[in-house]
Amino acid sequence: MTALAKLNFKSVKRSTARDPIMARRDKLVAGLEEQQLVHAAAMNGEDHQVEKTKWMNNEVGERVSVKTHRRVRPWFFEQDHGWYVQCRYGARVIAADGTNNAVFVKSLKDVGDVLAVFLAAASAGELDTAIARAVERKLRTKPGAAKATSNG
Repeated sequence: MTALAKLNFKSVKRSTARDPIMARRDKLVAGLEEQQLVHAAAMNGEDHQVEKTKWMNNEVGERVSVKTHRRVRPWFFEQDHGWYVQCRYGARVIAADGTNNAVFVKSLKDVGDVLAVFLAAASAGELDTAIARAVERKLRTKPGAAKATSNG
């Protein structure tokens, strides 16, 4: 009896597909958790920076890995004697309630509470439809193309 005869062989195709709704939700949750760190740094009067690795050529011409810092942009800003907090998915602002794109609070301390509510809603799946609306691509027509098809 050979060593391989003792094993139980089967043919299987590994599934690497991931539910896109869960992937979007996880991306938003990660962004909100990072924004909580940005808020904590803003409360201390600092900028939140993330360490990033990038490849560069050194003076000899060799490619080397260099660690740099990247500033994270906050999703909240001061305006109208208060603070506006926006929920973002990538570069797009999400209309969390379906129509409005920001939450207004009076002080910087309250921004943390809004971020916590956004995080809880994202984790529970309440923002899945808002994310889907923000992600869908809108067809763009060239300036002359729309006019040419309507005249035909």
